[in-house]
Amino acid sequence: MERKYIILILAIMLFVPSAVMAQKDDFGMQYNIVASKKAGKQWTFGAEAEMRTCNNSQTISRWSGELSAQYKITKWLKAGVAYKLMSDRREEYLKTTSKSIYTDEETDISSNVLYESWRPSYFTLRHRFSASLTGGFSAGRFSFSLRERWQYTYRPEKETERYNFAQAKWEQTKVKSKSHHVLRSRFQVDYDIPKCKFDPYANVELFNSMALEKTRLTVGIEYKIKKKHVFNAFYRYQNSNGSSDDEDLNSHIIGLGYEFKF
Repeated sequence: MERKYIILILAIMLFVPSAVMAQKDDFGMQYNIVASKKAGKQWTFGAEAEMRTCNNSQTISRWSGELSAQYKITKWLKAGVAYKLMSDRREEYLKTTSKSIYTDEETDISSNVLYESWRPSYFTLRHRFSASLTGGFSAGRFSFSLRERWQYTYRPEKETERYNFAQAKWEQTKVKSKSHHVLRSRFQVDYDIPKCKFDPYANVELFNSMALEKTRLTVGIEYKIKKKHVFNAFYRYQNSNGSSDDEDLNSHIIGLGYEFKF
C-alpha cells in the first residue's frame, strides 16, 4: 500500500509544476528544516530555517529563521509564541509622477511633465512576532483543528539606490519603515491511513486585517520514520488581494520539509 502512495506523490510533484508554469500566476518552491524538542508533557520548543523562491522558481524570494515555543493547556487546546527573522527580496519598482508647469499666468494654461524613478530589486530585513491558540479534536481516523494566530511584522527603514530619469543619474533613497498586524485563521483536516506511515492533510487559511488580504489552500502529506523523522510535501495555491505586507502575487507553491524531533 505504501508503494502506491509514493508513486502518487511523485506523480504530483512532476505534474503540478509543469501544469502551473503555463498559467499567469507565479510559481515557487518552499523548503524548510525544523528541529523540535519536548520538555515535559506540556512544553515543546522549536527552531526552523526556511527558503522560498518566486518568479517561476528562478529567484530566491526569502530566507528566514524562527524560534518558537508551544504550551499544551489541555488535551484539545495549545498556545504558542514565535519570533521569525526574515530577509526578503523586494521587487523592482518603477514609479511615474507628473508635475504641472504653468506657462501662461493670465490664461492659467498648463502642461504636464512626467518624471520616472526606477529601483532594482533588493533584500530587506523583517522582524515577525506571533501568538496563537490551536484547538482540535478527533473523530475516528480524522482529526480537525482550528488555529487562530495574531501576527505582527516590522520592516526597518532601508537605504537603496534609485535611478532618476529626470536627472539621468543614480541616487540613494530611503525606504520608510513599515509595520503590519494581521489575524491568520487556519482550519485543517488530517487523516490517519490504517497501517500506513503516510498521513494526508488539507487546510484553508485566511489572512485578515480590517479586510480579507490573502487566502491559502493547501493539500499535503507527511511521512514519519520512528516518530523522530517527519518528511512533509505539499501543494498550495495562494490568492492575494494585493493588500498584504508581503506584496505577494497569486501563486502556486510546492513545499518540501523535514523535521527532526529530539
